[in-house]
Amino acid sequence: MKLDARKIVLIGGAVVAAAGLGWFIKVKVFPTAKPPQVATATATVGDVEQTVLATGALEPVTLVSVGAQVSGQLTALHVQLGQAVRKGQLIAEIDSAPQTNALRISQANLTDVRAQKVKSAAVLVQAELALRRQGETLAQEASSKADFEAADAAAKTARADLLALDARIASANVSVQTAGVNLGYTQIRAPIDGTVVAIVTKQGQTVNANQSAPTIVKLGDLRTMTVRAEISEADVIKVHAGQAVYFTILGDARRRYSATLRSVEPAPETIKTADTITTSSAASAVYYNALFDVPNADGRLRTFMTAQVNVVLAQAQGVLTIPSSALEEPAPDGSYTVQVVGEKKKTSPRKVRIGVIGGTSAQVLSGLKAGETVVLAQAAATPVVKASTGGRRGGSMGL
Repeated sequence: MKLDARKIVLIGGAVVAAAGLGWFIKVKVFPTAKPPQVATATATVGDVEQTVLATGALEPVTLVSVGAQVSGQLTALHVQLGQAVRKGQLIAEIDSAPQTNALRISQANLTDVRAQKVKSAAVLVQAELALRRQGETLAQEASSKADFEAADAAAKTARADLLALDARIASANVSVQTAGVNLGYTQIRAPIDGTVVAIVTKQGQTVNANQSAPTIVKLGDLRTMTVRAEISEADVIKVHAGQAVYFTILGDARRRYSATLRSVEPAPETIKTADTITTSSAASAVYYNALFDVPNADGRLRTFMTAQVNVVLAQAQGVLTIPSSALEEPAPDGSYTVQVVGEKKKTSPRKVRIGVIGGTSAQVLSGLKAGETVVLAQAAATPVVKASTGGRRGGSMGL
């Protein structure tokens, strides 16, 4: 049985409509998942640096607290804050009346003892003459043996008194010298060339040296500054004297100061106040001071500034680099795997040999060529992003 033309058109239209509806439902309701795009970077030539990061504080290479060794009122202060002084320069004076009186008393005692020696010397001469006469008369049997023995005892006593006075004179001399030194302590002089970085005691204040050594001023040699950088216990095993180090200050992060690490202290700062060595709790951080010096001819660096320190563990310049985030976990043989983007944006794994690993970049020893693209991370539903290492320096707390 033949269908007429009208029915054929209706059936064809229904088939087309059903096909279109199915396509619409598939696209809108069940869309095909797009393959995830990836963030990539290009292998370029640049510099890589592995560092230990630390925070430090600047202080003068020599910092001296100039104190008083005698008690009394500070009657004169001859320096101002920030003033440069020379070694031996008079800084301050303490009321010297008590020390002056003590010196005069000591000198008077010395004079008195010397006078007693003169007197005892005359007594000794008289006792020796009497002993000689007793010896002559005893030989002539004109005196008794008891008289001779009494004269002999008197002479010996006079000699002993003279020796005792010699000792007292020596002691009195020491007292005079001590009193003179104490009088000199009332004039406080600079022990070093430096700059007055702090005035602790003001003119008119009374200091008591009997309880503790009171500080009058603090002097620092600002021509060279020492940086005390706090290295965590996790990194201190990697740090040693002789390593290159650089730092910046908060006020000028663009200027870099370079130096060489002088030493690493064997114990943390807390050992100075700890009575016993105890195991630190997991929440307690332990830091060791790493010290290095930097010239400060222009006086730009100031006492107790904060320094952002980088201790250089390893570095490579002018080498092939890729972002360190492109590296997968290392293999037992020390090699790494990276995902390389090839033709038609297809990725394939490739083993590479890596040298210095910094905070953001890594040195490629073999396995890649400049210009090749590597995958950084999966980034679903995001556009392809290319990043260039561009010789950028990276910092790291370790491999």
